[in-house]
Order: sequence, then C-alpha cells, then structure tokens
Amino acid sequence: MATESVLRPSLIVPIGHVEPVPRRIRAAIDGRVVFDTRRALYVWEWKAFPQFSIPLEDLVEGVLIDDGHEEQLGAGPARRHSLQVGSEVREGAAWVWSPAAPEPLQGTVRFEWDALDGWMEEDEPVFVHPRSPYSRVDAIRSSSSVRVELDGVVLADAPNCVKLFETGLPTRYYLDRTHIRWSRLRHSDTVTRCAYKGTTSAYWSFDSDIASHQDIAWGYDFPTMQANRIAGLTTFYNDRVDLYVDGDLLPGSSDPTRGVRP
Repeated sequence: MATESVLRPSLIVPIGHVEPVPRRIRAAIDGRVVFDTRRALYVWEWKAFPQFSIPLEDLVEGVLIDDGHEEQLGAGPARRHSLQVGSEVREGAAWVWSPAAPEPLQGTVRFEWDALDGWMEEDEPVFVHPRSPYSRVDAIRSSSSVRVELDGVVLADAPNCVKLFETGLPTRYYLDRTHIRWSRLRHSDTVTRCAYKGTTSAYWSFDSDIASHQDIAWGYDFPTMQANRIAGLTTFYNDRVDLYVDGDLLPGSSDPTRGVRP
C-alpha cells in the first residue's frame, strides 16, 4: 500500500502536439468578446497541459499589434503581439505563430491566459488553463485509514478518506474535518486555482516547537462538479508531512530538511 504514492499515470502527450478542440471557445476583455471560435486547436507547449490556439479569422473585436519580438515556444517560433480592445491595451498578450511553426498552427494566435479577463468552454467558465483531454480527475471514497504527523505531532487521524487521483500527480487523501486537530493549525490567506478542481477555500499552516510549516493543507468548499466528493474535506501535501496510509508511511513523506526555521 505504501507504494501507491509513486505509482501514477504519466503524461502522454508530447510537446509540440496539435489537435482540434471539439468545443466552442470564447474569451473577453471588459465584457467585450475578443474571439468566438469552434475551430480552436490544442497545442502542447509543455507536457502538463495544452493551450488554445485561435484562428485569426475568428477574432471578433480588437487589434493585434506586432511587438517586433520573435521567440521559440514549445511548438515552434511565434511573434509576440499586444492586444488592443477599445482603449484597453494588453501588452504582450498574444503569440502569432510564424510560417516556420507546424502547419496546423499557421494563421492562428495563442493568447496569454491572464491577458484576458475570462475564458469560456461552451457556456461554462474555465480557469487557470485549458483542461487536457488526456487528463482525468477521479475522487473515490476509500476505507483506507490516514494519519498525518509533523515534527512528532499528530495533525489528523482518519479511519477513511476520499482519494483524489489526478493524471501525472500524486494521489491526494482528503479527510473529513472532524478527524483533524484544528487547534494545532492556523488559517492562511493563500488562495490557489485549479482548472480541474476549482478555487481553494482555505489553506492551513502549522507551527511546531522546532519549525514553521507554511501552507501544508488545503480544501475546496465548492469544487467543480467533477470533483464534488472532496467538497468540505481537507488534504495535506504528501511531501511536507509524514503521511501514513493504512499504517504505512508513504515514500517521500519524511523529509528532514522541510520547514522554515523561525
């Protein structure tokens, strides 16, 4: 059982891979639609997840301004452009693929995700980055017991859990909050977002007698529908605590160098 943390599906799509997106994709700035397309392409500039590349013909509003800078991206060379929508200018917002890029990408533009105010797949918002069609997120109830320790202090001891399996990432063990020692944790203002799970509701840190450990646990009160079984539960970073599953210490959990000394 202790080996399950390191046995996980790997990412299978190579850098530079391009394929059609079978969904309508839109994005906006200040409520004004920048593009609206049913001909978007997935392009993998790195292995973890793809980006959307949009046909230039499907720009609805706005003007691309060549910044005079070309760069080699993961899938090929592209020229950086700024985007002007009305009086609003987003510097370096887009990359127009050059003629030396793979043929399917020519005549398309890849926007920097944060340069646009909001993205939609069909009629639902999508956050952080496009979701890979080759990644899965499965939240499954499990009778595995989970104990969390750090610097000799037990922070959680649960008789069961929800295991979250996400392609390319370690299994996460989400615990009912009644099994966590909240008196030993302090709330953090950290917020993170995940394209597959949504926006975190809270993070928690731990101060022991020998070290301070920032943001070791987090939870989602309102996750995406695909991950709704983790709603209201809490999980810990596997490699920042001593994590025991069914009594076995997971590989990579115990690390004597972790923690920030006060």
